[in-house]
Amino acid sequence: MSLGGVRDEAEIRGHRRTYIGALPGQIIQMMKKAGTKNQSSCSTKSTKMSMDFRGDPSAALLEVLDPEQNFMFVDHYLDVEYDLSQVFFVATANVMHTIPPALQDRMEVLRLHGYTEPEKSRLQKQFLVKKQMLQAGLTEKNVQFSDDAIRQIIRAYTREAGVRNLEREIGNICAKWRARW
Repeated sequence: MSLGGVRDEAEIRGHRRTYIGALPGQIIQMMKKAGTKNQSSCSTKSTKMSMDFRGDPSAALLEVLDPEQNFMFVDHYLDVEYDLSQVFFVATANVMHTIPPALQDRMEVLRLHGYTEPEKSRLQKQFLVKKQMLQAGLTEKNVQFSDDAIRQIIRAYTREAGVRNLEREIGNICAKWRARW
């Protein structure tokens, strides 16, 4: 489940049944979809939650992650206690400073560093170049990337831990080559 853009705590805790179009929260919906209580749940973009007049979703998430509280989690739609203590929650985030300290206290933080240059080169050769060439309508007859060119792109044009900008740069090169061709 993606937490990016979640502003309303009802997206986590569910809507009260008195509202038109009321639904259970994302947690309960994902558990129903999985068909089991004993599962792993992955939440992405934890850093992109925000608070507004509809409530604080990080407070609802705190209730979900806190082992002192999550055995009696109450989804507003179900309006009964639901045991989340058997669920293993995994959350991803790009930065830690935007996650509230109380929420960070309930998390076991594992810092994973980005790809190394050889890993990026291998990913680029195997996947990124082919994907971007296909999108640009090019074939290997039209353009080829040497190992030195790949290393130069990685070193000079990308500074990230991942490969998003690397893929974007390959796409730019393919688009420019396509326009010339």
